[in-house]
Amino acid sequence: MRGTAAMVRDALGVGIAVGAYGLSYGALSAAAGLGVWKTQMLSLLMYGGSSQLALVGVFASGGSGLAASATAALLGVRNLFYGLALAPVLRLRPSRVLPAAHLVSDESVAMALGAGARRAFWTTGLVVFVCWNAATLAGALGGSLLADPAALGLDAAPSAAFLAMVWPRLRERAHRLVLAAAGAGAAALTPLFSSGLPVVLAASAALIVLRPARAGQAKRRGTAEPARPRADAEPDLPGRDITAGTYDGAGGLR
Repeated sequence: MRGTAAMVRDALGVGIAVGAYGLSYGALSAAAGLGVWKTQMLSLLMYGGSSQLALVGVFASGGSGLAASATAALLGVRNLFYGLALAPVLRLRPSRVLPAAHLVSDESVAMALGAGARRAFWTTGLVVFVCWNAATLAGALGGSLLADPAALGLDAAPSAAFLAMVWPRLRERAHRLVLAAAGAGAAALTPLFSSGLPVVLAASAALIVLRPARAGQAKRRGTAEPARPRADAEPDLPGRDITAGTYDGAGGLR
């Protein structure tokens, strides 16, 4: 089991990576007209990195509040499934369910899937929450002073962060197929739908591509000799691997 110091170190590394595009979100949100106050409240209360970026992106492209809210909500649906996966792992008291739900993110879920699930979840969740909000404030204050944040390349930071998260997963053939299918799908749908929706719809490529791949793996495992369970093996926890193969790395967005 990882020690507390190592766990905090890992969580800080994740938090700093998240803060890198928190700066971008803050600057772009302030420039899109939300201002420092609204930008910061979104990070404190909504706290959904990718959803917040989508919301700001729709506003910046001239979309309506309804379209922006719908896009952000669609991107946030995955947190529901994260919560279902974490429930049997964390086994929280009723009084801690709501605070834990607010800290659910790609990063905290990924850390909770390893050893020391509870400590890893709370440590990473709190560190990432603080880093994201601090970066948001810094970006919003700086972005409000810039006529065009894109002049500093801040508009490209989220895309670069997503690419960095995906890169370690491209060692597997199925994940390369998902990336290619999702990219092609998003490019084809962009002229047909409003900002944000093509990315959400292209996510279905993961199900289309991975389902046959998983079926083939299961078939191959069925023909192999079953492994004998070890006497000291830990029991399989339900929902523990719901994100296995889909999490994008240590810097994933919420």
